[in-house]
Amino acid sequence: MVDFDKYVLSNGLRVIVHRDSSTPLAAVNVLYDVGARDEDPQRTGFAHLFEHLMFEGSVHIPDFDTKLQDAGGENNAFTSNDLTNYYDTLPAQNLETAFWLESDRMLELAFSEEKLAVQKNVVIEEFRQSYLNQPYGDVWMLLRPLAYQQHPYMWPTIGKDISHIRDASLEEVKHFFRKFYHPGNAILTVTGNVKADEVFRLTEKWFGDIPGGEPYVRSLPQEPVQTSARRLAVERDVPFDQIFMAFPCYGRGEDEFYAADLLSDILSNGSSSRLVQRLVKGRRMFSEVNAYLTGNLDRGLFIVTGKLHEDTGMKDAEQAFQEELEALRKEKIGERELQKVKNKAEASHVYSEANVLTKAVNLAYYELMGDAGLLNRQPELYSREEADHLQETANEMFKPECLSVLEYHSSKTSP
Repeated sequence: MVDFDKYVLSNGLRVIVHRDSSTPLAAVNVLYDVGARDEDPQRTGFAHLFEHLMFEGSVHIPDFDTKLQDAGGENNAFTSNDLTNYYDTLPAQNLETAFWLESDRMLELAFSEEKLAVQKNVVIEEFRQSYLNQPYGDVWMLLRPLAYQQHPYMWPTIGKDISHIRDASLEEVKHFFRKFYHPGNAILTVTGNVKADEVFRLTEKWFGDIPGGEPYVRSLPQEPVQTSARRLAVERDVPFDQIFMAFPCYGRGEDEFYAADLLSDILSNGSSSRLVQRLVKGRRMFSEVNAYLTGNLDRGLFIVTGKLHEDTGMKDAEQAFQEELEALRKEKIGERELQKVKNKAEASHVYSEANVLTKAVNLAYYELMGDAGLLNRQPELYSREEADHLQETANEMFKPECLSVLEYHSSKTSP
């Protein structure tokens, strides 16, 4: 159980505090409710660009990293299609340093043509190295627009084209910052050896005078129901053929998400899972297999993927996966098999509560979903799932007409 206190500033900043006196550390997490899904389709990659720009310093503090390191801390950030998250860990007695740093860059990030040019080049190089030149690196560049026709999940966080970052103007970047990076669009979580009243005092001191900003009303194009299977085949200089099968899946806040997540574990979580036992160890069709959910706030994807052995054809690989999915639709899962994956889900949750930073990140995420208390309900939401509901969920998800298939052929194995 992660106990917490919550406070909301007059400018809209939500503050959540969890005390853990067993550690000398504190974690400060600032989540901004903006991800790749909120970008202009002609200017994608901005949320990720800001992951870099936010470390270029603020007007009053030109070197964010050095100041935090001087206080014994470290920091990082990550971007997804749904959110952008910045976090700091440091000795609890130096907590105010993190408040000083995070509030100043929220208030007045230091913009300049020179700093923008530097980070644009960094992101463009990351685009090339991680997505264009790395083996299998362009999978999401291909699979997302195959599975999504309307929703902005159709592009990855890096952006859908280098030119969107290359051609971005300083004024466009400033506009993005003013629209999304303000207290009314942020969640601050603090965990560790801290006291709630002191955290609330520091929050008022450092964040209280920052203008709340205009409320952002999200209105995204919704994905229409898929009525026919889609398929794309590409050939690349990679060592093995790989197949990716994607089905529309439930959003993170939907009840069916938990059933879908357990289904993915039944398929591939651990050496005794179905795909590993039957298709890797048994029929020896694949060297690796995986089934997972993208876990997005809006409706995401259920992915089944595998690297093929040289003597396995792409059609046979797809057929083998389809047979396993069809078994989930037709046959009820046994109680022992279901309980095993429930136990793994509970163990994963317990492990996540052992780290102050993980607790800070999770509290912010569930607050973004609508209620930080959802963090404590996760074990219950998994444990209450029954075999009948998993079968119903499998029947709803794994419809042949809802399938998108990416055949990723190796030029080394092509005839």
